[in-house]
Amino acid sequence: MKRQAGVLMPIISLSSEYGIGCFSKEAYEFIDFLKEAKQSFWQILPLGPTGFGDSPYQSFSSFAGNPYLISLDDLAEEELLTKNECRECDFGADEEKIDYGKLYSERYPLLKKAFMRSSFKESEAYMDFEKNSEYWLDDYALFMAIKGYFGGDAVQNWEINIRMRDEKSIDKFKNMLKEEIDFQKFLQYKFYSQWKKLKKYANENGIKIIGDIPIYTATDSADVWAQPELFLLDEKLSPSHVAGCPPDGFSKEGQLWGNPVYNWENHKKNGFSWWIKRLEHCFKMYDVVRIDHFRGFDEFYMIPSKEKTAVNGKWVKAPGKELFGAIEKALGKREIIAEDLGFITESVKDLLEFTNFPGMKVLEFAFDSRSSDENNTHLPHNYPENSVCYSATHDNSTLKGWFKAIPDECKKKAREYLCDFYTPDDKLNFPFISVLMRSASYICIIPMQDYLCLEDCARINTPSTTGKNWQWRIKKGGLNSHLANEIKLLTKRYSR
Repeated sequence: MKRQAGVLMPIISLSSEYGIGCFSKEAYEFIDFLKEAKQSFWQILPLGPTGFGDSPYQSFSSFAGNPYLISLDDLAEEELLTKNECRECDFGADEEKIDYGKLYSERYPLLKKAFMRSSFKESEAYMDFEKNSEYWLDDYALFMAIKGYFGGDAVQNWEINIRMRDEKSIDKFKNMLKEEIDFQKFLQYKFYSQWKKLKKYANENGIKIIGDIPIYTATDSADVWAQPELFLLDEKLSPSHVAGCPPDGFSKEGQLWGNPVYNWENHKKNGFSWWIKRLEHCFKMYDVVRIDHFRGFDEFYMIPSKEKTAVNGKWVKAPGKELFGAIEKALGKREIIAEDLGFITESVKDLLEFTNFPGMKVLEFAFDSRSSDENNTHLPHNYPENSVCYSATHDNSTLKGWFKAIPDECKKKAREYLCDFYTPDDKLNFPFISVLMRSASYICIIPMQDYLCLEDCARINTPSTTGKNWQWRIKKGGLNSHLANEIKLLTKRYSR
C-alpha cells in the first residue's frame, strides 16, 4: 500500500465573505494549499442539507446537497445575483463562527432571487442532472416544498393524508407548490454543478476527496417519508425504535440519537437496492467514502422510542456481510474507510476482516488512564498497515485542547511515549503528528486545527450537546506557504 497523508477540514469551516465556507474561491485555494503541502487527501464531513441543530449527521436527505454550500460569487458571475445584493446581507460579525440563524434568514432570499432570474430548466445540463437524479430528486424537492408549506414542521406533524403519501394529496401539493418544487431542484442543480467542478479541480491537482456518510437517516427526512417500509416505524410514520449507544464509562444513560433504525428484512427482500443506490451516489461525489458507526452493520443498538434514555435498549443483529457482499457485487471493489471506534466485538472484527476495509486509529485514545498498556490498539506502534490514523476526529477535542485537559498521569505517559520532556505543552502538536506520520497506517489524516495548534474553541463537535457545534471557521489568511512547507517537510520525511 502506498503511504499517503491528508487533512480533515469541513467545507463549512473554510473562510468566505458570506458567513460559511462553501464552494467559493477559498475552497479552490485550500486545494492549492494541500497541493503545496504535498497532501493526497482532503477529508470532509457529510454534505447533506441540515435541519435543527445544524448537524451534517441529521440531514433531510441521504442524497441531496446543502444549499448553504452554493457559492454566491458563482451565481453573481452567472448574473443571477449582484455583488451588492450579496454584500448587503448580514451573515454575522464573527469571522471564526457560523451564525446559522442569520444564514437561514439572509441566504435563502438571495438564492430565491437567483432562481427567479434563472432559466435553468431550459438547459441541457439541467435536463441531464434531472435524469441522473430521478431516484431521489422529485421526492426530495416535494418533501422540502411541503415542509416549507407547513412552516418547517417535521413530517410526523403534517396532515395525515400527505404524511401517508395519499395519491390525491401528492397531486394536490405538486400543483399547489410547483414553484417551490422547482426552486428546490434549482438549488440541487447548482449545488451539484459547483461541487462537480470543485472535485474535478481537486483531482486534477492530485487531491482525492474522502467523503463521510452517516449510517442512519434523520427521522424528518425525504428518505423516511418516501420509503417508510425501509425503517421500523409506527402507523404515524414515527419511529417505533430509535438508534443510539448503551451506557458506558462516558455516559451513565447512554446516547439516544433518535434516528429510526432500518427494517433490515425489507432491505434484504429488495436486494439492498437503497444502500446500493446510496453508495453508488456517494462514489460519484467522492473518491473514498468513510462510513460512520460501522459497528451498526454487524449489530445495532435499538431503543423503544418512548424511552427518555438509552438504558433500556438492546443489541440486534444486522446483515453486514450480506449487505457489503451485495454492494461489492453491484459496484465492484471500492475504497471505503470503516469508522470502527468505540467498543468493538469479535463479530465486528470479523466483519471488518470480511470486507477488508481499513479501520480507524485515533491518537487521543492512546493514553487513556483506563487502557494505557502497550497493547492499546490506538498507540501508533500497534497500527496495522490497513488502517487510517488520526490525531483526532471531528467529535474530539483539538490536540492542544485535549492535552491541556487530560490528567497529569496521562500527560506523563504521552510524553514518555514521545520521549519528549522539554517541548512546551502548547507546542506538542507537531511531535504528536510526527509519531502518527511514522506509523504503519497507510493513510494519515490530521485535522486542520491540529496543524494550526488551536485550542478547543476550534472544536467541531461535542457529542450529545447542542448549540455550539458545527460553527468553527478558519480565519481569513489563516493558511500560508510557511505552514504548507512545514507540512510538506513532515510528510516527505516519513515517505507519505
